[in-house]
Amino acid sequence: MLPRNHRIATREISKAQSAADARLNRVALLLAGGDGTRLQELTCQIAGVPIPKQYCRLLHGISMLEATISRARILVPINQINVILNWNHLDLAEDQISNLPKSNIFVQPLNRDTGPGMIFALLQLQRTCGDATVAVFPTDHYIDKEWVFIAHVMRAIIAISSFPEKIAILGVVPDRPETGYGYILPSGALKTSGKMYQVGSFIEKPDSIAAREIINHGGLWNTFVMVFRLSRMLELVKEVVPDEIEKLNEICEKPNRAADLYRTIPPWNFSTHVLARIPQQLIVLQVADVSWSDWGTRESIERTYRSLNLEPFWGLAKAGESCGAVDDRAADLPKIAGL
Repeated sequence: MLPRNHRIATREISKAQSAADARLNRVALLLAGGDGTRLQELTCQIAGVPIPKQYCRLLHGISMLEATISRARILVPINQINVILNWNHLDLAEDQISNLPKSNIFVQPLNRDTGPGMIFALLQLQRTCGDATVAVFPTDHYIDKEWVFIAHVMRAIIAISSFPEKIAILGVVPDRPETGYGYILPSGALKTSGKMYQVGSFIEKPDSIAAREIINHGGLWNTFVMVFRLSRMLELVKEVVPDEIEKLNEICEKPNRAADLYRTIPPWNFSTHVLARIPQQLIVLQVADVSWSDWGTRESIERTYRSLNLEPFWGLAKAGESCGAVDDRAADLPKIAGL
């Protein structure tokens, strides 16, 4: 029998190896396929053309995509960060994603909202990462305490290791009845450390009266930051939207026809069509110590600037000022899953 100190050392080495193995089987997926049409006037003022908001350097000289990559690097190494974007965004994104492996850049022919974009990316990940633990990050969020926020993502990863059949979502405690956000209404608390709950329901963009009522009942803002086992999410997607995943699987298998096939897919929202239909499969982790904002509107960005005691560096658009348009045409791609 080994001496006691050897046994302790062996256990510690085993724990360290398990932690290292878990980290290697962990990936980040960044969603950068949106067109950001509501912010085109602002991005035009800043960039000279109406570019999608995630590529526009809106704060501290960096874009939201760059900020999200930096945030994800706290969680995983750079070679485990993956991004999905649109074909017509490649020129805009090139410099901002230059440190990522080309195989980690998933290019969809055009934007079809979060549903097709998410599934397209998950199918690509399945081919390269097996049954990884996936952390999903939208690329249009402002977060003030990034290390604290990523600590909450780590809580979600730990929760999924205990509840591998669940999908974990981060929900932020609201500071106002925001009508432009989705809400998650928690139900029973889980028997675990930290504020984790089962999910009662999703409410998408309520009016101000309903938003106040939701908040009074403990409702949380839906960040769409999620953690899950890849195989489990794909299993649930196949149950809930089988036709949609079949179409996207065909696109992944026939890259030469990807653009034509993608045009036949109607846009649909992942939260509404998938998550809202499987609340019993979800858990929500309460986030109360981070300032979070979905930068979907000019108002939300300028609210953040005021909270930071900063003056926006852009001015009012001049009368008659116009911008060029970003090319939104899809084209056949030489390689659908990389550059």
